[in-house]
Amino acid sequence: MPVASQALGRRERNKQAKLERITAAASELFAEHGVDEVTTQQIADAADIGTGTLFLYAKTKGELLLLVQNAHYIDALERGRAGAESASNALDGVLALITPVVECNRVQVDNGRTYLREMAFGDPTEPHHAEALSIVVQTEEAVAGILNDRARIAPAEASTLARVITAIMFLDMAVTVNAGLSVPEILASIRTQLAAILLR
Repeated sequence: MPVASQALGRRERNKQAKLERITAAASELFAEHGVDEVTTQQIADAADIGTGTLFLYAKTKGELLLLVQNAHYIDALERGRAGAESASNALDGVLALITPVVECNRVQVDNGRTYLREMAFGDPTEPHHAEALSIVVQTEEAVAGILNDRARIAPAEASTLARVITAIMFLDMAVTVNAGLSVPEILASIRTQLAAILLR
């Protein structure tokens, strides 16, 4: 038995196992059917738990989507950070950073748009929502770092610009008029807007 497992008590291991089953079940059902077409009862049944137990881990279907998508977005951000390292200028660096995030958001468009809506308007005291907001902050910090490093923009201005840039990205991914756009089309739109800001 791994040391980490030995350090956790039986109750904590059981809770972790249930969380993993819930996450896997919700992830599979949301990917296959879309968040709007899946019920909490279906998720509970697939995770082999009662609905009452499910609501101990997430109070709403929106929170379940946050639980599932947060992990995907963290992975996408890490891939973006790695991709941005080889970029020679700020514009290319920011685009390299956000490309995996946009790709992640567009895997299932309705889920991606719902995730952004939950992130923006959900309950900030709910743990999965707080984690989503933390991902936004990490994204802003990564963008600011690129602007500071590649464009020699002072930290305070880089931080402000990073908020503008991430707002552009999230809005382009969320708006209804863009629902049918492909990843390259979304990225081209973002690139045009970023060029207007960074190449001034």
